[in-house]
Amino acid sequence: MKYKKTAVLLFLLLHVFVIAQNNPENVLPDNLKWSERTALSILDKYPEAWKLDGNDSPKWDYKMGFVLSGFEKLYQETGDKKYLDYIKNYVDGMIDSDGNLKKYETKEYNIDCLNPGKLLFNLYDVTKDSRYFEIIGKLRNQLENQPRTVSGGFWHKQIYPNQMWIDGLYMAEPFYTQFTIKYEKGRSLDDIAKQFELVHDHMIDKKSGLVYQAWDESKEIAWADKQTGTSPTVWGRGIGWYMTALVETLDYFPKSHPKYKVLVQYLNEIAAAVDQYKNDTGLWYQVADKTQLYANYTEPSGSGMIIYAFAKGARKGYLSSSYKKTAKKSFDSFVKEFVKVDKKGEVNILNVSANVGLGGKPFRDGTNDYYLIAKTKENGAIGLGAFLMASIELEK
Repeated sequence: MKYKKTAVLLFLLLHVFVIAQNNPENVLPDNLKWSERTALSILDKYPEAWKLDGNDSPKWDYKMGFVLSGFEKLYQETGDKKYLDYIKNYVDGMIDSDGNLKKYETKEYNIDCLNPGKLLFNLYDVTKDSRYFEIIGKLRNQLENQPRTVSGGFWHKQIYPNQMWIDGLYMAEPFYTQFTIKYEKGRSLDDIAKQFELVHDHMIDKKSGLVYQAWDESKEIAWADKQTGTSPTVWGRGIGWYMTALVETLDYFPKSHPKYKVLVQYLNEIAAAVDQYKNDTGLWYQVADKTQLYANYTEPSGSGMIIYAFAKGARKGYLSSSYKKTAKKSFDSFVKEFVKVDKKGEVNILNVSANVGLGGKPFRDGTNDYYLIAKTKENGAIGLGAFLMASIELEK
């Protein structure tokens, strides 16, 4: 009898174990909004935000800043403190005992380093921790001394002389705009508008209306067109950076300023142009203007940012309300093509382009082939962040 009871008990325990394996307690429910489902997936996969994108050590990084900007938006929508804590834990882990940012060197004049600085405004407002305010000031000081082109545009980095990169607008201008409105009475607004004007005047392709990734004012670097100074390829994610930079900057740029309408016009121009280059399902390509190019593919980070900018632009009145409908259709296609929900109910984003750039060692020539042979990965940080932000915006 004792043997039979033991056997029955073992059978029941095994049965419970199998059920638990097939139905783990931490499965995310299907009825969650995409925004929260994505954020909870990120929290589970990357309990420390610096681990995003496969990083093996903490770093002050624009990719973390991008994803955590989505968490800040979600915190503002839900009031759920765990989203704020995720941001705070990342930032606090990057501040040393002397109150300085770890692994940050002002002298590199890396404009990417400004992007996570946006997180500090809200953290300071909520906590009044003076460390955050001091770092905000240090990042603003970087901009004060950032090398510039002859015409006044910020170099992307010290190692890239005379070059403006399209992602630099996103990295710098929303931070710069918040700072000048909060602490400078708007004295730098003309300079901020100037950065967009230089991109508009020198980096927009006259034929397609789309934007190139970079411009070398000196036209000396090998990748630069000898007539225009632009890089060779229209990159889908680059368009996303440009549009997101515009809608994020317009959040703080005063309507009363004479350049406000100019920035809104730039957004309308790029929106009309990029709308012509989506595929039949409403998604955009890695090489955005060559939709029939062999080996070209639809890419989630660029598509996600464009969807976000369309939706936000329509909601805020910068764009026609028709772009909200476009954004919704494209979002549904994004989910079908790029979102994989695993057994735990967690969101995974497929086929995200690796980071790409120009120049450097080994030299990156910026040709179509260069962008198309770049590796893709699952859950690349920019893909996750773009989907999170698009979800939040379309759920409003």
